[in-house]
Amino acid sequence: MVKSLPPKGKRTLAAGRADCYKFPMTTRTSTPAETVAAGRRLGAQLAAGTAVALSGEVGAGKTCFVQGLVEARGGDIAATSPTFALVHEYPAPSGTVVHLDFYRAGSAEEIWDAARDELTSAHDLIVIEWADRFPDLVPPGAVRVRIRHTGDGGREIVIS
Repeated sequence: MVKSLPPKGKRTLAAGRADCYKFPMTTRTSTPAETVAAGRRLGAQLAAGTAVALSGEVGAGKTCFVQGLVEARGGDIAATSPTFALVHEYPAPSGTVVHLDFYRAGSAEEIWDAARDELTSAHDLIVIEWADRFPDLVPPGAVRVRIRHTGDGGREIVIS
């Protein structure tokens, strides 16, 4: 199905609801399981309609973090990277987790055409990997999560 673009300046993105959380917060992890657990801890605090914007280099642990977010919502499907599909949806008792990956997208219009409904949903947890590639598509008020390698095999996760 082809979706048409709204006129520029008319895009309405779902607002994040991060104002009731205590950020910034920094966590260090040393295993993938600890990174999943960090995602689970954040996910337990997030209300439906919240957007999470993830950034970090390749292999930083973004998808492991998303697995924790999905688990926190009660989902029983292990999240995988939607790099080649752009969007994965994970049904969960507390609402669907919409997982987008901007890594291979060529333009904001391409993403908007494919995922407008997901980006404007106020009823789901929206998680965007590689959010820094198209910052104008990140819903206002999104929780920002930056994951980086620490050089010792661990990860530093900064949530703001």
